Amino acid sequence: MIRHESDSTLDFLVGAACDEATGAGRQSAGLPDLTGAVFHAVAGSRRVPLLKVLLSNVCENDCAYCANRASASVRRCTVTPDQMARSFDAMRRGGLVQGLFLSSGLCGDSVRTMDRLLDTVDIVRSRYTFSGYVHLKILPGATIDQIERAGLVADRISVNLEAPSPGRLRTIAPDKRFDDLVGVLDWVSRLRARIPGFAPAGPTTQFVAGAAGESDRELLECAAGLYRRYGLRRAYYSPFRPVAGSPLSEVLPMSGWHEHRLYQADALLREYGFAAEEMPFAEDGDLPEGLDPKLGWALRHPESFPVEVNTAGRRDLLRVPGIGPTGAGRLLQVRRRTRVKELGQLQRLGVRADRCAPFVLLDGRRPPVQMSLPLMQAVG
Repeated sequence: MIRHESDSTLDFLVGAACDEATGAGRQSAGLPDLTGAVFHAVAGSRRVPLLKVLLSNVCENDCAYCANRASASVRRCTVTPDQMARSFDAMRRGGLVQGLFLSSGLCGDSVRTMDRLLDTVDIVRSRYTFSGYVHLKILPGATIDQIERAGLVADRISVNLEAPSPGRLRTIAPDKRFDDLVGVLDWVSRLRARIPGFAPAGPTTQFVAGAAGESDRELLECAAGLYRRYGLRRAYYSPFRPVAGSPLSEVLPMSGWHEHRLYQADALLREYGFAAEEMPFAEDGDLPEGLDPKLGWALRHPESFPVEVNTAGRRDLLRVPGIGPTGAGRLLQVRRRTRVKELGQLQRLGVRADRCAPFVLLDGRRPPVQMSLPLMQAVG
């Protein structure tokens, strides 16, 4: 039987939703202290504080990587939509958060649990007149009507695949069906094309990176396909951390450097025009941890360099280490008025001149190059 806890259990549910506590603030009278659940999402150049929380950590699924899996011996808590909405409103009015990131374990069945999530957002929107950012997770098994309702009340919706293929997913989440989850992303894509204002911040997904023994190649090829077919806005690579007593407790955690390389490569897919097969994978399909993937591609393709910065198109500029989308855009504007002849000019445009120097021509001339230690090690 599902037990609905009082507001005093909300502080426990935020711990179940967040890997680490961040933020600080005061506790509202009669409400739990949720300040440890403040998650800072990046929106352009801003960091937006969100309340990241579960409506329930009761779950019918037995995902091997999850501390809240059905077979785990942990305290179980559930709160009502009213309680969650009231607590969020108190934090918002107290200036602690500016948005809500809401998810839940599969509490009872997927349809009833999804209705509770949607009811929470409805209360936040209507009773508490909140018009700001809401990120809502779509649970496995949600109906088409629920998906449509979610996209109308939330700015962003997420459909977490957890693994890059059906076989990989079965090893870590036997109760989930990969094709069903991809099918939800397909419906989201169709609804966004048909309904103005549907999930305006776009859909996202998450992989539990490193849990299923998958390679970086598998993860990035899957993400590239999702970007291309379903208009996915972002893929997140949550680094696997073993949970004591779980079936995966002996699996090694993913290193911080490994996670960083995945996000660098993913940015190349989303913002730089690279294809997944262009990543500098090692023989085992993983990215070299000691080498930026864009630099790795450049070192494997000497025939593409040097690039003349005064005449190259945007695509070729974005292939140069040290030149990002912002720097490339500024460079294309500046060179309409003047020739770029010095590294200092590139530096002022936001280009990493030290990184791009070995790969460019400045008005027909190679710039003086003093290789950084990482580049020397990579070339060597």
